[in-house]
Amino acid sequence: MNSKKIQKKLESYSPFYRSVWAVTATILSGQVRSYQWVANKIGNSEAVRAVGQALSKNPFPGIIPCHRVICKNGEIGGFFQGKKKKESLLKREGVLFYKTGSLKFLKKGDSK
Repeated sequence: MNSKKIQKKLESYSPFYRSVWAVTATILSGQVRSYQWVANKIGNSEAVRAVGQALSKNPFPGIIPCHRVICKNGEIGGFFQGKKKKESLLKREGVLFYKTGSLKFLKKGDSK
């Protein structure tokens, strides 16, 4: 899909959704951020649940990495392909997990 088609598709969504996706697109491979972090970045700290809703409608999961957004308590949160797929994608990117299934907030290469 070319950039004009992507832009046209994105324009069919609300400015709120587009702002959530724009912030999410800045999360680098191997990193995770919380729904609360995204809400804060878009300037609406009360919109945590709405951020999750916007991410569930992500039309370009290969471009907008919604799998990198998790709960602030370290739980993995939801994903349109299921939690096991989200965990698999994050592990492939080098994100570390505790045995309980919650995430360690470490970047690739961190040893703590």
